[in-house]
Amino acid sequence: MTSYHHGNLREELVRAAVGLAREKGEAGVVLRETARLTGVSHNAAYRHFADREELLAEVARAGLADLASAMAERLADPGGGSAADRARRRLREIGRAYVHFALREPGLFGVVFAVHTPPGPDEGPEANPYALLGQALDEMVEAGAMLPERRPGAETVCWSAVHVFAVLHLDGPLRDLPAVEREAELDRMLAAVERGLGEPS
Repeated sequence: MTSYHHGNLREELVRAAVGLAREKGEAGVVLRETARLTGVSHNAAYRHFADREELLAEVARAGLADLASAMAERLADPGGGSAADRARRRLREIGRAYVHFALREPGLFGVVFAVHTPPGPDEGPEANPYALLGQALDEMVEAGAMLPERRPGAETVCWSAVHVFAVLHLDGPLRDLPAVEREAELDRMLAAVERGLGEPS
């Protein structure tokens, strides 16, 4: 069991629940077990979370923040080339970060996309993967790498592509593909999405 300092029990409960999600997925996030790991009674946990769904929402929010952080880390190095080249590269790196996060954190990834989690009141775009994707797509338009008429709805195109790719490699028929082949397939998929957004009508 872990100990906690007075006043931060809610944060400790969320931290323990995130650990359970990483280990066991959505089914493993249970208030009673979260309380036990934190070193308090389950009644104490219920004073901070009305039910399991509320705790799951916090776990999902923490997972989204981790995903956004992984995306931002891959965006940190702008690289060289033209503005259009940099914009294309940033879009690809966001997609790559999404897939790598899913493969690295399958349990947490499952919670993130099984639970509806509206952004918190203090969350800026840096903690919102969808907002980071939107910024990258706006950069594509500004740099001339995407036609403005292709911009509406482009988030859905990109998100659908990387999500399906991740699921196919996590739980689907491609789960046993060697890592080297998976990365090659990921490169091809990201390039195809980029071409589809950038090609003239």
